[in-house]
Amino acid sequence: MIDRLVSPESPFQKRFFFLARRFVAGETVDDAIAAVRRLNAQGMTASLDFLGEDVRDRPTALRTTQTYVTMLDTICTAKARSNVSVKLTAIGLLVDDDFALENLLRILERAAENPDPFVRIDMEGSALTERTLALFERAFAVRRNVGIVLQAALKRTAADVERVVELGARIRLCKGAYREPPEIAFKSMGEIRAQYRRLAEILLVRGNYPAIATHDRRLVAATKEFANRDGVAADQFEFQMLYGCRPQLQRTLVAQGYRVRIYVPFGTHWAGYFYRRVAERRENAFFALSSIFSR
Repeated sequence: MIDRLVSPESPFQKRFFFLARRFVAGETVDDAIAAVRRLNAQGMTASLDFLGEDVRDRPTALRTTQTYVTMLDTICTAKARSNVSVKLTAIGLLVDDDFALENLLRILERAAENPDPFVRIDMEGSALTERTLALFERAFAVRRNVGIVLQAALKRTAADVERVVELGARIRLCKGAYREPPEIAFKSMGEIRAQYRRLAEILLVRGNYPAIATHDRRLVAATKEFANRDGVAADQFEFQMLYGCRPQLQRTLVAQGYRVRIYVPFGTHWAGYFYRRVAERRENAFFALSSIFSR
């Protein structure tokens, strides 16, 4: 039933965008740029993500790639303080690895012309972790304005952090929003938090401008404490949070002098992303339900 609901062609997807307004900036790039401007005015930067994944045909992957090129043009013209994030399955990874790499390099080439030239590759489910990392490494060998997301919930991630740190590439560390089996992933929140703290400390000391991506107040506090204790300056890393999640905490961190970047998704394929956000936390479900009564 969930698969049918989040299908791009479902009536839910077409008629119920108002439910996702808190977490998705809109359905067009102009909506997204407007959201970025509001964030910039509050002292935050952004990373734009055009929603849509699991693409299995070349024409759709090419259209998504062109959308990213257009996004980068628009960001530059608008003088918005934002870079972009991309899922490799949106630009052809499920079609062919070489095809996806070609599309990624096209995006990286265009991004290199912008004031913020950086492109972040989002991590997807564990079935694609190794392929995503391998393709990232191929792209990084050609263009250095690309980084990767790693998920603390996966047991393999400690080794992956070392692998990417050795390259000198930028890492965004998150907990991980995908449901994974216990054979490959930590399941208790205590274990996930402990792994996250260990990896965040490695990145703060040895990483290249790491992104500490969490809404967990305990992990935010632990990061600040460790950075202060080890003399890691506030401009050597950034906190990252999702659009619509804990906005007061976002503003508080800015007021304290930390760099904060907000991941801003937009597009018509919003239902799958929205479902993952609501499934993550009961508070998110409350926000979604409250939007029904605030239309």
